[in-house]
Amino acid sequence: MKKGLHKLQKIKKTKKRLGRGVGSKGSKSGRGMKGQKSRAGYSRRAGFEGGQTPLYQRVPKKRGAKRKSTSQATKYVELLVKDLNKFGAGEIVGPGALKRFGVSLKKSDRVKLIGKGKVENKLTVRVHAVTKGARKIVEDAGGKLEIISRNKDNSSK
Repeated sequence: MKKGLHKLQKIKKTKKRLGRGVGSKGSKSGRGMKGQKSRAGYSRRAGFEGGQTPLYQRVPKKRGAKRKSTSQATKYVELLVKDLNKFGAGEIVGPGALKRFGVSLKKSDRVKLIGKGKVENKLTVRVHAVTKGARKIVEDAGGKLEIISRNKDNSSK
């Protein structure tokens, strides 16, 4: 005999065999009497209320423009000015260079330059947005700032 903590019998439930004739479970196969649910091939979509107008259609709608959810709103990856010192002089710093540098960017992410620190190199920085302080710091160091346009028409040319 195996050593264990208890000597309980294992409980084994037999599966209901539905739809196998009158002797198995009866003529209705556990589906009740008549109605839509008793028929073969029955399925209903989520939110179906038996023909009654569903709750999501009965709820009053808000006026005005549709709000973007937080998942649809543009997300900015913040880049500090002091991080630009890791790039060499004369380099072009954009989303591609930042990705190679190790900043995790998704295709939908936008890069925003924030003015904290100093720049020692003369760089060309390509970002989607920039603060006034960051613009001043980069331009005082002799660098250039290029704003990447959000328009899809301009970016494909």
